[in-house]
Amino acid sequence: MTFGLRKRLSKERGFSLMPRAMAVSSSSCELPLVAVCQVTSTPDKQQNFKTCAELVREAARLGACLAFLPEAFDFIARDPAETLRLSEPLGGRLLEEYTRLARECGLWLSLGGFHERGQDWEQTQKIYNCHVLLNSKGAVVATYRKTHLCDVEIPGQGPMCESNSTMPGPSLESPVSTPAGKVGLAVCYDMRFPELSLALAQAGAEILTYPSAFGSVTGPAHWEVLLRARAIETQCYVVAAAQCGRHHEKRASYGHSMVVDPWGTVVARCSEGPGLCLARIDLSYLRQLRQHLPVFQHRRSDLYGNLGHPLS
Repeated sequence: MTFGLRKRLSKERGFSLMPRAMAVSSSSCELPLVAVCQVTSTPDKQQNFKTCAELVREAARLGACLAFLPEAFDFIARDPAETLRLSEPLGGRLLEEYTRLARECGLWLSLGGFHERGQDWEQTQKIYNCHVLLNSKGAVVATYRKTHLCDVEIPGQGPMCESNSTMPGPSLESPVSTPAGKVGLAVCYDMRFPELSLALAQAGAEILTYPSAFGSVTGPAHWEVLLRARAIETQCYVVAAAQCGRHHEKRASYGHSMVVDPWGTVVARCSEGPGLCLARIDLSYLRQLRQHLPVFQHRRSDLYGNLGHPLS
C-alpha cells in the first residue's frame, strides 16, 4: 500500500456538530450529509416526538439529506404491558406526524425502531420492533422488523426479555437507495450477528444502520468495537443512532451515537445527552477502499458456503 493511499484511508470523512457551529472543508461540501440523532425517550410519546422533531428540523437546517433516529424513538415504557398499550399500527397517528415532518423538512428519515402493531396483532397480542424508512415526500419506502430479539441477563444491567412483548421479524430487507447511498436496515441487537451485515453488504449495502438502546454494562464493553468491526468486515459506513440517559426509574441507556467509515474510523460521535452529530458520506472513498482490499472477492464459499440466503 502506498503512502498516499495510507494517508487517504486514515483521513476522517465526517465531523461532529458543536453548538451552532461546525467546520466543513470546501472539498467535501458536495458529499451527502447525514445526521445522527441521540435522544432519551420516555413513556411520554408526544414529548418524545417534540424532541425528535426539533433535532430533525436542526438537521435539515444544517443541510442533511437523511436523519437517523434511534431504536424506540417513539417511547420506552416501564414494562411489557405499557409497551403493548402505547404501541400503534404503521397507519396510526404517530407515523402520520413523522410523515408530515419528513415532507416539511424535505429530508429522508430512518425511524430506528417503532413499536408496531402488525396485521397479526389481534391474534398474537404482540408487536414488532419495526425500522421504518421514509423518503423526503413522507412515503414509507422500507420496513424492517427486527429479527434478533434481545432476551439476555447481564449481571449489573438487569434482565431483558424482548420476546415478552415482541415478535421476531421474518426476513431481511434489501438495501434501499437513498440520497446518501444504499442503506441496509438493522436494529440494535442485530449488530451481534455478522451474518446479517455481510448479507446486506453482499446485497449492495453501502451504509449499515444500527439504531439502538444499549445498556450501561454492554455499552462500554461492546458498543464501539462491534460497530467498528461491522464497518471493517463489510467495508460499509456504519451509522448508529442511540438512546442515552435515564428513561425512567427502571431503565437507562449508554448513548455514544456515532458514524464509522469503511476503514473503521469513528468520523462523528455525539457528546453526552440528547443532540446530534453530522458526517459526510464519501462513496468514492468506499469504492476505492473496496478496490484496494477486495475481501468479498476473496471469500472462500467452497470452504464455508455463502452466508445466509440471497435477499429477495
